Amino acid sequence: MQPITLFVNGEQHALVVEPLETLLSVLRDRLRLTGTKEGCGTGYCGACTVLVDGRVVNSCLFLAVDTDRREVTTIEGLANGDGELHPVQASFVERFGLQCGYCTPGMIMATAAFLAENAEPTAREAQRALAGNLCRCTGYQPIIASVLDAAARLREQGRAGERPGKRARIRSRA
Repeated sequence: MQPITLFVNGEQHALVVEPLETLLSVLRDRLRLTGTKEGCGTGYCGACTVLVDGRVVNSCLFLAVDTDRREVTTIEGLANGDGELHPVQASFVERFGLQCGYCTPGMIMATAAFLAENAEPTAREAQRALAGNLCRCTGYQPIIASVLDAAARLREQGRAGERPGKRARIRSRA
């Protein structure tokens, strides 16, 4: 067993984890953050995508011990907490970038990280950025439209290049 301190969506959590316990398991089973989905369990589909220190990771493959003292952002932490959706979330809803919704959290998290690096993407760049996320419902056209719309919204709001996530507040939860 390994003690770790991780910062998830702006909250500090002190946990004791198994050496091979995945970040996905900790998020869903211990912290009850069920927005992150398990699809394939092998890192192929991207349904479990979260951000660790602003970088895209497949939480089904990422060990929880490797998150010690790191900032984790899940779909639940993307919005600002006042009930207003993040521009990427709003774009996915309004541009029909989701259907069953299973892949949506991973798509949105990958999009948020991508747009933090590329404020004015082309459709082709958006396709490449989301290549690690699979969807079986939408046919990808509405997803790419959602990404481009989100980029425009972020630019309009003066948030282009903004790194998703929140700074940790000290509030321990075991």
